[in-house]
Amino acid sequence: MADPVIKEGGGSEFDERRIKEETTGIEDCRACRLRALPLFIDQSPEEQALVQSLKRTEVRLGAMETLIHEGQTDAPLYTLLRGWAFRYKSLSDGRRQILSFLLAGDFIGVQQKMSDAAAHGVETLTESIFCVFQRDSLWEIHRRSPSMGFNLTWLTAHDESIVDDTLLSVGRRSAEERIAMLLILLFKRAAALQADAGVAGVPFPLTQQHIADGLGLSLVHTNKTLRKLERRGLHRIADGRLYMRDVKALVRLADLYGDGRPPQRPLV
Repeated sequence: MADPVIKEGGGSEFDERRIKEETTGIEDCRACRLRALPLFIDQSPEEQALVQSLKRTEVRLGAMETLIHEGQTDAPLYTLLRGWAFRYKSLSDGRRQILSFLLAGDFIGVQQKMSDAAAHGVETLTESIFCVFQRDSLWEIHRRSPSMGFNLTWLTAHDESIVDDTLLSVGRRSAEERIAMLLILLFKRAAALQADAGVAGVPFPLTQQHIADGLGLSLVHTNKTLRKLERRGLHRIADGRLYMRDVKALVRLADLYGDGRPPQRPLV
């Protein structure tokens, strides 16, 4: 599956042919399955109609494909409808820092609208479906619905708080505390998207390299720490799923504020 066409200067031309070929059948925003989940705040019919009017299409990507390139200048806005992805920044020699992991309902691309080009890239972890919004959607939402404009501000602030937690981990938490923090937060976020609230585990498509890149650890240290926590009976990762064995102990180890449960949030 082809990536967007790269232009000189690091930009990327949004490939119309690619969207046409990968469109999955546009889902009506009012019938979106995510809206039925308690995690998301109810929207008025007028707000749902506004979102629908700004939605351009839907696009499907396979696992480990690039949605937004670092430095891209013309990416639309997206909502992750299904799947997992991550935001990252990299150095010239290929070293990478994962900034945050993205799950269904996350709004993507606001940061680019505040600068000339995307300051970070976005890559999928699994096969994923994204709702695509026209590039001037931020302005239209603020102009036509101040309440939804506030919701976008809330989402941006919430994303920043997640990055703040990661910075705290990389700067001050031990390896055990970092991994405990990541496991509990991702488990709680994924569980909030399931009807059984994670009783039967949650999908966990991260490799140990993703964990290492997200927490500033070496791959060897990540492997040893994961096995150590599993031997202590705190969690289990098997067949691409994460199971919690002792949630309270993980929360204590991670030294989290609260229990890690995601707050109710807007959906665009």
